[in-house]
Amino acid sequence: MITDLVQIKRLGEDKIKENKQLRVYMKVHGYPERGFRKLAEGIEEQIDCRACANCCKIGETNITERDVERASKYLGVKPKQFIAEYTTSSAFEEETILRRTEKGCIFLEGNDCSIYDGRPDTCRYFPHLVRGQGPIVTRMWNMVDRATYCPIVYNTMEAFKEVLKFTKGKK
Repeated sequence: MITDLVQIKRLGEDKIKENKQLRVYMKVHGYPERGFRKLAEGIEEQIDCRACANCCKIGETNITERDVERASKYLGVKPKQFIAEYTTSSAFEEETILRRTEKGCIFLEGNDCSIYDGRPDTCRYFPHLVRGQGPIVTRMWNMVDRATYCPIVYNTMEAFKEVLKFTKGKK
């Protein structure tokens, strides 16, 4: 199990092409979800997200109306005030995201979320291997990038390759 963030970044970036091939391979071959979910759960249980918080430091957090309602209620502010003070538009897509500081998410304090009980669904389900919308193979489209900064994703993708006996270039 690799948890060193510098190593995860280097290895994840080195394996971008291979990981893209893996997601296509999984989609084409239609493997049962239960085994992959169980494997991901096992890895997720071994890694303490609060020791890392790299997702909060690097990733953008999409936010829905439901998320705004939950977070604004948690903070005791009106939804319009929450949107004005804590959100912005994504530079990459036409989505509303949480604002960021030089340290990451606006709600990141050290490695902890200051609105943990009111956090957005994107954060609740991260890294979206065990929980999330749609089947795991569909969620795999986001995993190539996440494998460059999340130890859970990196190690899970490597475990998937091992179970599938997947090698780079396999079709």
